[in-house]
Amino acid sequence: MKFEDNLKKLEGLVAKMESGEMNLDEMIKSFEEGRKLVADCQKDLESIRLRIEKVTQGGSVEPLKV
Repeated sequence: MKFEDNLKKLEGLVAKMESGEMNLDEMIKSFEEGRKLVADCQKDLESIRLRIEKVTQGGSVEPLKV
């Protein structure tokens, strides 16, 4: 699943949890699912950061030469 998909799903879970319409069991299951989504998003962001560092040669952006 892509980062954007995980983030949307996480936002949906948060909205449901904040609505107050879930019982305790549903809240616990949603919380567990949310923690997994957060971990997946963090992994994706770290992967993206590493790719950007590689492209920009160690994280520093070189000025555009025109």
